[in-house]
Amino acid sequence: MRTCPALRRYHQYVGMKKKAHGRWLVVINPNAGTKKGERDWEKISRLLTDNGFDFHPVYTERRLHAMKLCIDFMDRGFRKIIVVGGDGTMNEVVNGIFKQKVVPTTDITLGMISVGTGNDWIRTFNISTDYAEAVAVLRKESTLLQDAGIVKYQDSNCEKSRYFINMAGLGFDGLVAQKTNRDKDLGRSNPLVYLKNLVASLFAYKSAETKVTVDGRVIADKIFSISIGIGQYNGGGMRQAPDALPDDGLFDLTLIKDMKKLSVVASIRRLYNGTIGQHKRVMTLVGKNIRIESETPILLETDGESLGHSPFEFQIVPKSIRVIVNT
Repeated sequence: MRTCPALRRYHQYVGMKKKAHGRWLVVINPNAGTKKGERDWEKISRLLTDNGFDFHPVYTERRLHAMKLCIDFMDRGFRKIIVVGGDGTMNEVVNGIFKQKVVPTTDITLGMISVGTGNDWIRTFNISTDYAEAVAVLRKESTLLQDAGIVKYQDSNCEKSRYFINMAGLGFDGLVAQKTNRDKDLGRSNPLVYLKNLVASLFAYKSAETKVTVDGRVIADKIFSISIGIGQYNGGGMRQAPDALPDDGLFDLTLIKDMKKLSVVASIRRLYNGTIGQHKRVMTLVGKNIRIESETPILLETDGESLGHSPFEFQIVPKSIRVIVNT
């Protein structure tokens, strides 16, 4: 007896979902780290195979493609994902996990082999950039339910939103990220690009009169830069939120008030060694709900990705992403 086409497609779909169960979806950004993702995938693939991983690789082709790939493949039954890319690719995958409607976000297991230039998300969890060591961490599959953040912002006269799992940077940080991402788009990407753009932006940027509301507490001042951390690092190793815990249900804010350019230059070392909060022109706070308004628009980046401008609303989403960590 013949099977009708609709029923045949249904059985194929069910069979595909059963096959996906337990397999890893590996999302590869070939352009990450100045095409390091493309160059090193063969080596990474061999390490995964040698360590017994059953995986299906997919390649990103454009911005936000990783988000769409994750939504599509989770609908096909995949529940384990490995990101082979940078912090921006990780951000897209996280947004795919939140936008899919098939399962709770905590039903997805997410790991990373970092091939980017910043590699900041992995620093908080002490995950190595060495591929063999990163695969060893994935193989143990020790997980942590970490927090995520969601930010509403303005872009082209529309309100948009984005999830993030590491850090958001506003004001000066947003400008530096914008310049750095433009360099990446032109193929100019290395660990010193961020530092180069930090120095270059210093002389072009002007602090803005800003109103920051954190869980009802209001700070109004002329602000140079703001970091809102779930993780501790951004900008390729700057420890701007040194006390941040990724699973405590709180954002860690570092507010840098207006200061002289030479003072900023003298304080760069503090950004890297985690002592920036000790500067007299810096304020640190924690909170769950944040609103930021400014007299002139200030730029935003999340997990290194340039977005829109103020006003902003941030909200913590506690213990909402299951990530593989180094234990």
